[in-house]
Amino acid sequence: MKFISPTIHGIIDYFVVIFLLASPTIFGFTGLLAIFTYALAGIHLLMTILTDYNVGLIKIIPFHTHGFIESVVGVVLIALGYTLFNDNAAGKLFYIIFGTIILYTWLVTDYRGILANLSNITMPVQQKDPKTGF
Repeated sequence: MKFISPTIHGIIDYFVVIFLLASPTIFGFTGLLAIFTYALAGIHLLMTILTDYNVGLIKIIPFHTHGFIESVVGVVLIALGYTLFNDNAAGKLFYIIFGTIILYTWLVTDYRGILANLSNITMPVQQKDPKTGF
């Protein structure tokens, strides 16, 4: 079920950037793990700013392309948890969980904007039959 609208997804994206920027401090990441996390925050901010949705500032990337990129990134982050960050327990756990959350968000986001379009639809009001009252 797709219950996250493009606007809500965009707001989540900005919070994700803040979370990624704070994560090295919160979780004690150093070295490559910290650099990678900061870089991911910068890339995610750039993609968020460039996406064509209500909260995007420069609307270049179609929202469905944004979704495709996020689905690939989610899988890659999980793989990195088991490879590049496998020797760091905190990094491994962080990227496996974070990648899974990215995939879950991808799964429940309405990338076609159907939810937004539904809110613009008005249903006709049925008139009562003057003879029967129904």
